[in-house]
Amino acid sequence: MMPFRTLNQFVKLVLGACLLACSLAYGQSPEPAAAEQDLPAATLEQRVDALEAYIVNGDPTASLIDAEGHQTNAAPATVGVPGPGHNGWMMTSAALVLFMTLPGLTLFYGGLVRSKNTLSIIAQCFGIAGLVTLLWWAFGYSFVFGSSFDSPWLGGLEFTFLRDVGSAPNPEYAGWVSHSVWAIYQMMFAIITPALIIGAIAERVKFKGLIVFVLFWMVLVYFPLAHMVWGGTGAMNGLWNPGAFIKTIDFAGGTVVHMSSGWSALALCILLGKRVGFNKEPMAPHSLVLCSIGTGMLWVGWYGFNAGSAVAADGIAANAFMTTTLAAATACGVWAALEYFARGQASVLGLCSGAVAGLVVITPAAGFVTANGAILMGVLGGIIPFFFCIKLKSYFGYDDALDTFGVHAVGGTLGAILTGFFATPEANPNLAANLGDIVGRTLWLEQLKAMGLTIVLSVAVTLVLGFALKGMLRPSVEEERTGMDISDHGEEAYNF
Repeated sequence: MMPFRTLNQFVKLVLGACLLACSLAYGQSPEPAAAEQDLPAATLEQRVDALEAYIVNGDPTASLIDAEGHQTNAAPATVGVPGPGHNGWMMTSAALVLFMTLPGLTLFYGGLVRSKNTLSIIAQCFGIAGLVTLLWWAFGYSFVFGSSFDSPWLGGLEFTFLRDVGSAPNPEYAGWVSHSVWAIYQMMFAIITPALIIGAIAERVKFKGLIVFVLFWMVLVYFPLAHMVWGGTGAMNGLWNPGAFIKTIDFAGGTVVHMSSGWSALALCILLGKRVGFNKEPMAPHSLVLCSIGTGMLWVGWYGFNAGSAVAADGIAANAFMTTTLAAATACGVWAALEYFARGQASVLGLCSGAVAGLVVITPAAGFVTANGAILMGVLGGIIPFFFCIKLKSYFGYDDALDTFGVHAVGGTLGAILTGFFATPEANPNLAANLGDIVGRTLWLEQLKAMGLTIVLSVAVTLVLGFALKGMLRPSVEEERTGMDISDHGEEAYNF
């Protein structure tokens, strides 16, 4: 056996060779250590300024500018490294957003379908999570948050395979959060968005076809749309891109997540047609217990979704945490009250639907509105999606199995337009930077433009993909009657 000291040296030699090989493969040479750069020590004033910037989530490089406005060579140890508190909150938020899909959405949707299709919902959520993760690693993150294309429509290729996405912050998106944490946090949004679509086509879509559909949908809809709204050079990033064509705001995904998935879901459910036996056979949820547990998980996870979108543990995150709670609780109560007045009973399903509708409506506005704005959005979030889910769906006769369109498309669209009316610098001072001239005035017009582009892109691409893949997506009548659990997976959710 090799002596420990020799083995230790051997491991170091191997690791060094690997690092050198990686460096050469990427066409870069290792950067010299800070000690080898022989920089002057940072002054006490610069160090204090850097700490203050961390506390208030300010610019970490501000301390490098001297009194005359010149760049200095000295850098405090806090510059270029993640801040522990902000980084910790964002890692927690990333886990919370994944919690929304696995297990939140699996139980929410899984409880709403008939028992013979429960496992198909679970498999679809897990399958989408795996597929989107690989796409995000390979090129998705770069397409959304890269900039090498210098395009308002798509990012670039500099971060393919998460190259150079390490522990140091990417100052274009977060001064105090690791680039790797930011990338993984945004990946969780990318996972849940296509998973929402399956609610409209539940019980009548094949696993293989859905995975192929999601692959192309992510590339053609989600990645370009996310870049347009959140990318540094995005065409609709009104908050941070002074040159944005459409000066819209979307705090946590009203357009990017809920409108894109909800409107795509409507197009796909109409294209695939109704379930076998629709309006002729009972299709009640098989377990409202699972549905309510899933709803609770979604509500808890939504704090990572909305408050995490502040990309810091700061006052804007605290405000988003508060507005999320107020809107969800208000819409939950309003939906139940409407049910009570309409039929004399408030159902558990109605309470769950109202809570989710409130969460959807507040999503684009969570960090931009005050508590009073959130209450008003919660009231409307309980009324309008209720009307679409209960009245209009029945009137038009489309088979939106789990009300994805009624809650997510309608709720996301409502939230986007209300954000244009209720957003205020009182809740988020960043609104005064590039949007000071239109906030409280014509911002709602910019929101309308973004909503229109989102709907056109989502529906058009979905219809093209749906027609091309319809044979792969829709099961046979026999498979559908048997249930997708047995037909697709050879398993049953319950064995008595």
